[in-house]
Parts: sequence; structure tokens; C-alpha cells
Amino acid sequence: MSQSPNQPRTDGTGLIDVDPWLEPYADALRRRFNKYQTTLADIEAAEASLAEFSRGHEFFGFNRGEHQGEPGVFYREWAPGANALFLTGDFNGWDRASHPLTRSEHGVWSLFLPDSEYANRFVHEGLVKTHVHSQRGTADRIPAYIRRSVQDPQDASFTGQYWNPPAAYKWQSETPTLSAGLRIYEAHVGMASEEERVATFDEFTADVLPRIARGGYNAVQLMAIQEHPYYGSFGYHVGNFFAVSSRFGTPDALKKLIDTAHGLGLVVLLDVIHSHCVKNVLDSLNMFDGTDHQYFHSGGRGEHPEWDSLLFDYSKWEVLRFLLSNVRFWLEEYRFDGLRFDGVTSMMYLHHGNKAFGSYDDYLIHDLDEDAIVYLQLANQLAHEINPHAITIAEDVSGMVGLARPLDEGGLGFDYRLAMGLPDYWIKLLKHSRDEDWQLGELYHTLTNRRAGEKHIAYAESHDQALVGDKTIAFWLMDSAMYWHMDRANQNPVIDRGIALHKMIRLITFALGGEGYLNFIGNEFGHPEWVDFPREGNANSYKYCRRQWSLVDRDNLRYSSLADFDAAMLALDDAFGILSSSLTEQLNIDEAQKVLIFRRGPLVFVFNFHPTASYEHYRFGVPDATDYRVVLNTDAESLGGFGAVPPDQVYPKQVQIAHSRSQSVQAYLPARTAQVLAPVEQ
Repeated sequence: MSQSPNQPRTDGTGLIDVDPWLEPYADALRRRFNKYQTTLADIEAAEASLAEFSRGHEFFGFNRGEHQGEPGVFYREWAPGANALFLTGDFNGWDRASHPLTRSEHGVWSLFLPDSEYANRFVHEGLVKTHVHSQRGTADRIPAYIRRSVQDPQDASFTGQYWNPPAAYKWQSETPTLSAGLRIYEAHVGMASEEERVATFDEFTADVLPRIARGGYNAVQLMAIQEHPYYGSFGYHVGNFFAVSSRFGTPDALKKLIDTAHGLGLVVLLDVIHSHCVKNVLDSLNMFDGTDHQYFHSGGRGEHPEWDSLLFDYSKWEVLRFLLSNVRFWLEEYRFDGLRFDGVTSMMYLHHGNKAFGSYDDYLIHDLDEDAIVYLQLANQLAHEINPHAITIAEDVSGMVGLARPLDEGGLGFDYRLAMGLPDYWIKLLKHSRDEDWQLGELYHTLTNRRAGEKHIAYAESHDQALVGDKTIAFWLMDSAMYWHMDRANQNPVIDRGIALHKMIRLITFALGGEGYLNFIGNEFGHPEWVDFPREGNANSYKYCRRQWSLVDRDNLRYSSLADFDAAMLALDDAFGILSSSLTEQLNIDEAQKVLIFRRGPLVFVFNFHPTASYEHYRFGVPDATDYRVVLNTDAESLGGFGAVPPDQVYPKQVQIAHSRSQSVQAYLPARTAQVLAPVEQ
């Protein structure tokens, strides 16, 4: 039955109003929406609401409560395939038989430790494990919902720790409200020190947060927070999903970091890993109850061949509870302001994204993990129920239809999606093309080619582009010359080119690539080299797993100019609302002279990518019949340039047609520079 053009669609086909090419896929959209609604209805029928369903961490694991009027600690674990469970730890001298758990008909095991007997034995920071009897034999395991896990410095093994501090953390700052576009500083706490070691939450709070705020960012995205047994995994092989990585400090130290960030006007996002789980048996979820299908798919479907990890079975009731409770936990317990979901492409497709996407059939019909898609929809609904201002971001390289559209339209409910094709495009250009051969029409198309109506986070590089085997954009541009010629007194053509293009690449990505912007820690000032975590292959070295802040702090080096430019670029968003503006218009592309001019919001961006040619009186049409003033110049002396265009240069309006505009200006365009022009109020 067709619907009136003016009647809102309520069957999950609202995406067709945004993208009419989806009309032939109306049935597939309805199927996707109905599966989500059916699963939600089942949860609400059984658990009263999605909100109540997501309180698993308040039931499972260790929680204080009363049993028959006696206060104490409950320990509960879902392990349907186990034969017996025993709690062991410091409190009972690691006796593996004295404290058995009782099994319910649904495979939930429980034990109550009354305060009258255990108040002075089962205490804060006490070490614990669960001794499991199963078809595989016996093993000591870390409780699935554990909130802290600590590593033995001798054998590197992990042990659960009961975390119940005598006084709760006292929050000091209110969560800030963003008044401009989302400007994200992606960071890894452990590698944030200049010293060759693992940095701490306290050090990041004191030393790095002020840098982020001064630089003009309004959000910090933290990686590797969920506990992971192998530091070299960059935090992407999570073992304990509710535990803060103890390498960096205590849970209260993380709360202080977030609290301090809020006081500096920064929202804090968590890089959350729900796409897979580390294979480790003793310090993770694998084979917890003795089966390979408790939390994960059994057999080959349960293994990710490229990531060497395990894949959740999102159709299972308790898996949904576990992951949705994890969403609630991080948003409520630690007051994270949003979540960046890693590996979304891998979740949504049975082939995990290892194919070329050629038609809408690939997004809506073939090889879909429908249960994973429903989980993502539920996670987005829950996150926004808990915090209406929560920010959710999807890491998806496939271009899934409706990923960042509202749930009631049939979308998946994310607020943003990462524009993952942009950094790949820049690396391709830098690796394979001379800059004089860049095609500006292709560049403009690549930066603006995204799904209409879905907000994107633009970036020229993130942690992915800096990992060992690759290198930062600054290093692609300048390579070993950075070691010898970054002194301000040392003019070098390789460095001059690299500095100029580093600024231009960032500016055009910021201006055209999306409705948000992201930068990886240190890359704003052109951090050299690459990122390589300590591992056997590099003799466990931390040399490339740190940030060399002294480079940007030294006035005699040119790194500080790149940092100053980055801050000036971000300030355009506060002053002119660039990222929030939907108005983008191409004004002129001149392939022969390598000039690209466009508008975003009220501003006009003028790029001269030619490596040698400057243009003294370059005429171009402008949108408004007024003079235009330079508000940012990549070539400004204060930003490490040569200052060929005076600060606050004004280009007078001329009543002369250019580029289909009845008014134009003439400007001096030095080679390899960009200028941002604002209309002068008359």
C-alpha cells in the first residue's frame, strides 16, 4: 500500500524520502526496521524496558545488596554450559572449593557474601577469580562483568580486582554544551608522554588536556580504555569490557580526567569495542563456560580471520544484555559524552567488509548480519535515552545505507559516520602522484562525495594512517628532512613544500570533508615518523609509542607554526559555524593553473596548489556583493609562511562578471597557499 507524499512513513522506509533511489528496496528497509522493532518489543515484554534490560552490570558481577535483611555482596555470573563455579581470591586464601555458586534454571550462578562474615575479608582492591568446572576441565577465570583487572608484572597474567572504594568520586564539573561543530582530538593515554614508557591518566589530565583545549578542540576521543591483555593491540583486542585499563591508573583517575576535561569545555568520547573480543581464554570471555558458543558464534563464523579474534553472537539474549549494559555503564559510571563504535563494517556483514560494494543489494540484501545491525540500532536508542546529548559515531568503510539517520526513518541511529575514504585518498595522492599532477576536480569530488543527510567526521589522518608500515602525512611530505631541517633558520625546499601542503591538506579537508573534524594526537603539529607499540619484533621498544611534545614546545622549530595554524583553522568554526553549515558551493576549478575556489557557509576558500606559479591579480566571482577580508592565510608569517599577503588584507568588490557571478574580486595567490575570505559587513 502506497503512502501519501506528505504522510510520514512509519514502516522504516523514511530513508526513501532522503534517497529516492532506495524505492526498489522498500521491502528490505521494512524487514530491517521490523526486526529491530520486534527485538525491542521482546525486550520490553520480558524486561519492562530497554533501560531496565541494560542494567546487567547492576545484577551480574559484584554488587552490594541485601539477602534476607543482611547486607553484603552478591556475585552472579551467566555460564549456562558450566558444571560448577567457585569464587576464589585473597578473601579465602585462593581456596577453589570453599565458595561454590548456586545455579538457576537459566544458567545464572550466584553467591552471597554477608557483611557479618566477610566485611573485613572481601574488601576493596582484593584479588578475585572464578574457578570454573566445565567439559574442558577446570580453570581460573576473570568474572565477565569485572570492573577492574590488574596485571602481574612477573608473568603478565591478569587477575580480577574487587573495586568498591570507601568514598565515591565527587564530580566537580558540569558536562559542557557544544555551541559549534564537533572537533575531535583522538588520543591514546599510554603513548601521550614523551618518555619511553606507558603514560598515566593523571599525566594526561595535567599535561595533555590543556593542550587540547588551547588548540581549539571541543572533544577528546580516548582509545584503549577497555582493558586489553596485549598493549600492542592499540586497545582493540579487549578482554574485560567493563574494566578500565589498569596500565593507565585507577577508575577514579579516569573519572578525574573526564571531570577535568568537562571543566575545560571538552566533551569526552569513548572508543568502544563491541565488534569482536580477544581470543585469550584465561583473562577474557573465550570458553568461559567451557563452550565456544556462550558469547560468540560457534566454529568458523565465530572467528575473524584478519583480526585473530572472536565474533559476538548478537542474536543471544545475554550477549545483547552484556553489550547494551556496557553502553549504559560507560555513559553513566564514567560520564562519557558519547561513543565511537569501532569495526562497524565488520559487524554488519557476514563477509566483514571484504568485498567491493557495487549496489544497494550489498547493503540491504546480501550477506548481512541482521542481528548485529539490530544490536547497533538498540545501542543507539539506548545511548540517546540515557543522554539525549550523547554523540555516537560509526567506523564504517562500506557506506551502509542510513547508518547515520534516525531510527524512526529506518536508519541505524548514529549521529555521525567517519569519512574513512578521505585519509586513504590523501595517502594515495602522496604515495603515487606528484602534487603538480593532482586533479582538483577529482579532489573536490572526493571531499564532498558522501551520503546526503548523514553527518560525517572528516579527517586527513587518524591513528590508522600512522601505524607501523605507514607514516604520518608530515613524514610522507618531508621524510628524513624533518630530522635535520625543521629549524626556523634553516630554509629547505623539501620542508617548505611539506609545511605548505600539510596546512593546505588539513584546511581543505576541514572545509569540505564533513560536519565534524578529527585529528590524531600530535599530528596537528606534524608529528614525524609512525606509531609502533612495543612488541617482540621491535625488542619491546617504546621509541615510536610516545609523543614528542618538545618538538612543538621549542620556539626555534617550525612544528609550533603548524600547531598555531591548526588552532587558527579550528577557530573558523567558532567564528563562522563552518562545520554546521550545509551550504557548500564550488565557485571555480582551474586545472591548468591549479586553483580551486569554493564556499562553505559564509566563507570563500581560495587554494592555489600550483608548486611554482603565483598569480598577482587572479579574478574570481564571489557570492556576496561586498568586499572580502582575509581571515586565514596559510602563508601568514605568524603561521610559518612567507607573508606575501598582508595580514587582514581586504579585496574590494568589483562589479565585473566572473564565474557566473555579477560581482568579483581580484587577489594575489602565491604558489602552494590558501586564503579564507569573509564578507565584510557593509
